Amino acid sequence: MKNKLKLITNLWLLLTLLCIGCVQSQPASTPTAPPPPSSTPLPAAPTATATLPVEIEAAYQNPQLPIEARVADLLARMTLAEKIGQMTQVEKNSIQKDDLTTQAIGSLLSGGGGYPTPNTPAAWARMVNEFQEYALRSRLGIPLIYGVDAVHGHNNVAGAVIFPHNIGLGAANDPELMARIGRVTAAEMAATGVYWDFAPVVAVSQDIRWGRTYEGYSENTALVATLGTAYLRGLQGDSLADPATVLGTPKHYVGDGGTAWGSAAIGTYHLDTGVTEVDEATLRAVHLSPYVAAIEAGAQSIMISYSSWGGSKLHGQKYLITEVLKGELGFEGFTVSDWGGIDRIAPDYYDAVVTAINAGVDMAMVPFDYERYIATVTRAVEAGDISTERIDDAVRRILRVKFALGLFEQPFAAEMLLAEVGSPAHRAVAREAVAKSLVLLKNAEETLPLPTDLPRLYVTGQAADDIGQQCGGWTIEWQGKLGDITPGTTILQAIRASVAATTTVDYDPTGRFETVQGQVPVCIAVVGETPYAEGVGDRADLALSVNDVRMLERLRARCDQLVVVLISGRPLIVTEQIDYWDALVAAWLPGTEGQGVADGLFGARPFTGKLPYTWPRAMEQLPLSRLTADGGAPLFPFGYGLER
Repeated sequence: MKNKLKLITNLWLLLTLLCIGCVQSQPASTPTAPPPPSSTPLPAAPTATATLPVEIEAAYQNPQLPIEARVADLLARMTLAEKIGQMTQVEKNSIQKDDLTTQAIGSLLSGGGGYPTPNTPAAWARMVNEFQEYALRSRLGIPLIYGVDAVHGHNNVAGAVIFPHNIGLGAANDPELMARIGRVTAAEMAATGVYWDFAPVVAVSQDIRWGRTYEGYSENTALVATLGTAYLRGLQGDSLADPATVLGTPKHYVGDGGTAWGSAAIGTYHLDTGVTEVDEATLRAVHLSPYVAAIEAGAQSIMISYSSWGGSKLHGQKYLITEVLKGELGFEGFTVSDWGGIDRIAPDYYDAVVTAINAGVDMAMVPFDYERYIATVTRAVEAGDISTERIDDAVRRILRVKFALGLFEQPFAAEMLLAEVGSPAHRAVAREAVAKSLVLLKNAEETLPLPTDLPRLYVTGQAADDIGQQCGGWTIEWQGKLGDITPGTTILQAIRASVAATTTVDYDPTGRFETVQGQVPVCIAVVGETPYAEGVGDRADLALSVNDVRMLERLRARCDQLVVVLISGRPLIVTEQIDYWDALVAAWLPGTEGQGVADGLFGARPFTGKLPYTWPRAMEQLPLSRLTADGGAPLFPFGYGLER
């Protein structure tokens, strides 16, 4: 029946093309291109409304036709060079702008820290619009699709709202909230002309030593699938053609959360990019399920993992990419490699490229030497090592998504949305997310919530007054950065805004308070991890830093009650210290809206968050498989969280 329907569909497309006469009248070697855009500077605020040529000269330019008919028409007009160009994604600082025109490059991206100068939403829109203008001057006028890792808001853009990292959203476990976060993120991205988000991460992390633990929602597969699909629906809306929606990208396919300690082979990485040492039944049950849910939710782009399984890199796994993902699961969108992911398949670059494309990688993220990639694919096709059918399949998938996104009608930034970037309404959603993400782990004698009319309050810890630390990695820079890196509210500022005018708030990041005397009723210590991303954050020891431990010991003698707020991308080992604390709040990496933390501390919102990861008592209990097998009781089990 399926083959019969496919035959009927193909016949219908053929009849459509014959009726409009596009294939016969325009041979692939001499097509008629749409009028090129003006070479003059772009207007200050182009809208996202459709802009068609005065006279429609080809079927693919006609938005009234079905997408499949437009794809078939455009594909028939393309040369091999133009097809390979569409399969190529380049980092924006590496591109020669004229190559966007002459080589029909299909995509650009900004890596972490890949922002314009100045780093403002308006400058982003100007930058992406300019790149788009070059692309539209190409022979066929195929628009770019611009991508970023907007993993907790539009996090490369100074002034954008930075949401809690996914570990905190896993603690909140609110699918409706996830959809709203997706909608806010999409609107802020679309305002800058970026219509492709390399998110959500649907990794199911089984070892919290992994530096990407915070990018995942949970160790629990069902929770990851539920929240990942809710966020994806928020990004993509009811229609990808809506100017305020963007393309989501579940990643990293598949099993990146299950790599074994010591299996990575890059620099100091221990887990990240390593080997997932599980059988196929476990791979499917634990790691594949979120992709099944994502495809059902409308995923049209999926990023391949750096990791390995079954003896080879995922980027070269034809079984998992073509047979399982595209065949068994029926994925009709396109796959994209991770940053330089193809290079890691084999020592010989030609072999690596051939293996990856034949395995089912449709678009290659080749951030730097894209000329080499294009030349290699061309040589491989000419030698018969990559078939033209495989090239056409990849390009068809890419074009299908570009048409669905409405890029042919509205290729530029939706600048009417610029006023919404970092708006109070968007920040209110993030503040709500922060409050719901807090997990109350200890609350001796009902220390929390604190009264707002305390006579005096000590606040300590660098993290209490550092936007960069509370945002974590993947914020403005790839690895994140300490300091005042983007507008927001620190936890200290939020505390001061929450207490009565009669309350004296003293702050000393070292906890010494040498200029003030005496004992105080309450001290709040904000401690934890400094920013990191990916394998740079792989850690063999998750204990609190020596400086934090000493500071807390000093502080204990000055406070009747000690409240510890932990800023971290994963559970930390606090077993030896927790008995000396009156309250412990896991605040994860809350992002720019520190007021959400104060809302929990002072009772403006109740504590409702639950642990998305098991909290170990000791490092010897890791990874999760060891803890669940014979590692003894954890400090706190999965799903734990006091309510107050």
